[in-house]
Amino acid sequence: MQTTLDLYTDYLLSSFGQTTATGLSRLTDGAVGHDAGTDLLNRLQGDNRTLWQHVKPLIRQIQEPDGVLLTDDSIAHKPHSDENGLVTTHYDHTCSEYVRGINFVSLVYQTTKGQCPLSFEPVIKVQQCELKTHKVVWRSERTKHQMFQDMVRQAHQNAVPFRYVLADSWYTNADNINLVLGLKHHYLGAVKSNLEIALSKHDRANGKFVKISTLQLQPGTVLTVFIRSVQAPVAICGDILPNKDGSVGELLLLTTDVTMTYQQLLTTYQKRWGIEEYHKSLKQNASLEKSPTRTHRTQANHLFASICAYVKLERLRLMAHTNHFALKGRLYLKALQAAFAELAVLKNQLSQHPQMELA
Repeated sequence: MQTTLDLYTDYLLSSFGQTTATGLSRLTDGAVGHDAGTDLLNRLQGDNRTLWQHVKPLIRQIQEPDGVLLTDDSIAHKPHSDENGLVTTHYDHTCSEYVRGINFVSLVYQTTKGQCPLSFEPVIKVQQCELKTHKVVWRSERTKHQMFQDMVRQAHQNAVPFRYVLADSWYTNADNINLVLGLKHHYLGAVKSNLEIALSKHDRANGKFVKISTLQLQPGTVLTVFIRSVQAPVAICGDILPNKDGSVGELLLLTTDVTMTYQQLLTTYQKRWGIEEYHKSLKQNASLEKSPTRTHRTQANHLFASICAYVKLERLRLMAHTNHFALKGRLYLKALQAAFAELAVLKNQLSQHPQMELA
């Protein structure tokens, strides 16, 4: 027998509009009452301990020694919701403006067999009064770096096999690198051009640092250098990327695995795109942004349920040997066919009452 959470995640995957407790009840012809859906989102313990129980079978199915951990944050837009600490204003780099929504950090496990979310943490802010301006502002008591570190530690404790942790330049700092090294794994991430590096141990000992931007790294070149507060050497390289407007940008990478070749660095870092695909599928295929829930708890539990729905979709993807959007397309086609058939029934009924036919 399906649990309420199982039915709710099926509903999230099947829906193409707003997802509500009333909608779930109507979909099941009242088999699941409105109160049952509301109660689920109020009582659910949607935390990482519970998520691990949901994802563990899939993780064990796809795990490989050379797996990678992907981390990044995303924003579930909630433009019509009131601010409550979970829903607040954040800067969205994808549209270069401030938006209202739920900002959350994700950790995703990826192998050649598939990928699966391991953990997540929403950015929860509290109201604080600035001493200088006396303005009340929303601020998080935990940084995204703390969230990242806790999630990587948990993945290690859960015996998830991985070789690299991949991240963008936001997460590339000495504390995060040292954490990954301390767990006997490797870090690979983008860096900013103003990162200061020493070209030798002697230079580092004497405080002789230069910015990466001054090196003019050529594509194909990997340089072993040293950075502040990290004892082990690191490898850096650069790549030229064309932009849509015809200009070019530079991608700078850093890894603690100094044995990697230039091509291995680029190829491995490209896997980080998987977390972008994860966040996109959460929003478009698992109804992440489709819930009108109003309270902090129900909004957080809907986020958790959407992640569980994604895991279910990934299992279906592995079975069907296709992708998430193709599976969602199949559901959409079936929904259209059902609507088309129902319309034919209604038109047939209308034809039996000529006086009601439209001109």
